[in-house]
Amino acid sequence: MEIDLQEKTLPCLLKESVRRFAGNPALAEVDGETITYTGVGNLVQHVSRYLRQRGVHEGDRVAILSENMPHWPIAYFSILSLGAVAVPILTDFHANEIAHILKHSQCKVLFVSEKMLDKWQETGVQPENAILIDDFSLLPRQTTRERLRELIQEGRIEIQKIKEIILPSTKECAVREDDLAVIIYTSGTTGHSKGVMLTHRNIVSNALLTNSVVQVHDSDRLLSILPLSHTYECTIGLVIPILGGACIHYLGKPPVARYLLPALEKVRPTMMLTVPLIMEKIYKLRILPQLMEKPVTRFAMRLTAARKGLYRIAGKKLMKLFGGRLRFFGIGGAALAPAVERFLADSGFPYSVGYGLTETSPLISGSPVDAMRFRSSGKVLPEEEVIIHDPDPRTGEGEIWVRGPNVMKGYYEDPEKTAEVLTSEGWFRTGDLGLKDADNYLFIKGRLKNMIVGPSGENIYPEEIESVINKSPWVLESLVFEQEGALSARVHPNYEYLEEQTSRNHMTVSDSKRYIGKLLEELRGEVNGQLSSFSRIRRIIEQVEPFEKTPTQKIKRYLYVT
Repeated sequence: MEIDLQEKTLPCLLKESVRRFAGNPALAEVDGETITYTGVGNLVQHVSRYLRQRGVHEGDRVAILSENMPHWPIAYFSILSLGAVAVPILTDFHANEIAHILKHSQCKVLFVSEKMLDKWQETGVQPENAILIDDFSLLPRQTTRERLRELIQEGRIEIQKIKEIILPSTKECAVREDDLAVIIYTSGTTGHSKGVMLTHRNIVSNALLTNSVVQVHDSDRLLSILPLSHTYECTIGLVIPILGGACIHYLGKPPVARYLLPALEKVRPTMMLTVPLIMEKIYKLRILPQLMEKPVTRFAMRLTAARKGLYRIAGKKLMKLFGGRLRFFGIGGAALAPAVERFLADSGFPYSVGYGLTETSPLISGSPVDAMRFRSSGKVLPEEEVIIHDPDPRTGEGEIWVRGPNVMKGYYEDPEKTAEVLTSEGWFRTGDLGLKDADNYLFIKGRLKNMIVGPSGENIYPEEIESVINKSPWVLESLVFEQEGALSARVHPNYEYLEEQTSRNHMTVSDSKRYIGKLLEELRGEVNGQLSSFSRIRRIIEQVEPFEKTPTQKIKRYLYVT
């Protein structure tokens, strides 16, 4: 159903949804409270009135430093309803980075969760007001987690809840479509954090266009496991479900198996968003070992028809694992391994791969489940233009440029970096390499900055070599880089899988080390046998610890490539 908004602003979007879905559940904790759309509207109105009383006006910056919970969206919409600017901060950021963001954006107020209190105090930055987002309590200055518990136990009046304050009504703020809505500080693979400025029109346009491709209904249930401070989850996992009248459930705990599996059984989500690493781990650690356990299934995996049959059986079990009601499982934020996508496609699992960036609010391309094309990132969204700039005449590959209502305003207080990526004609240079087919489907090859030039000028994409390496059942993840004029790879093994092999053969510690060394050398031979001569790897290094990653689980390459 087409949704018609009077204005493309987030307060207008919320107001319309509160009107249409008043008594429907909107936000819930898996093991806690549920807030209806009417409840959300009332809370947002009350919190925004309080912010106004504390001197927050149009254009003022208000930060949110919190893990996902139902009160996160309340804070977000309260800020935006005033015409103020939300500054969501990733909880994984170091205290030094959080301090930089609070200072650089000149935040007037901070919403902070109890879990993040100590990290905030480490920054030494004190905004004019701090609010505990867990229950909307007003925090005295220099409140640590320990001091907060003492205050609560003592019943001190300093911990006064906004919800209990009687506030005078205020004139509704006239928020305009081109007003700045959020500043999102990115955590990229290059290590440089930039403040991406997105307007109300950017976010709402992207939400409406995405919803026209994959519609969210008021009967849908979502289980949120990605950080709301990232635009992927905030736009697609929050704004679009609110637009469609769905109910979003928050885990309240880390998305590890012991918490996630019972939540999936309880919520039985119809839609979920995730990043490739989550599905890749499920495939490598749960599905593949079972398929390769017996000689008969190992042999069947070599035969296309038999493998598809095994995948369909495994796909049914996977659907049950996710609650049995899934109709849409969105994957984005990084490249999905080909072997994992082949499993998802052949098993009939309702997956869809999309492509976007923080700077594009985020989605550029995506498709319904039944219109996905293998290895593509879906179709370019309506009203968005994509060109492949300076394509290679042989392959058609070039840098992806995008233009449309979703493209950011620029980087906050950084005109130089803004000019590097935004052209005078409004094109955004994504820095990603790819190609587009005749039907407007996008195929992503890798990052322009990651591309390595071969000995005779060949374009080498590390991500493509990594996908070959990661096919191995005992490899969890890898990173390819250039070193002294040759290609090397760091490989993080699946130690659980290797331990089964070594214990089965009663190997000593020194035997195990030699065994892993032998496997690495064999892997190098196998991989090189599948690559062009200019893409072959000279050396493979064992990466004992998992790679450090961004919130969307992309490896922070700058930490490992010198």
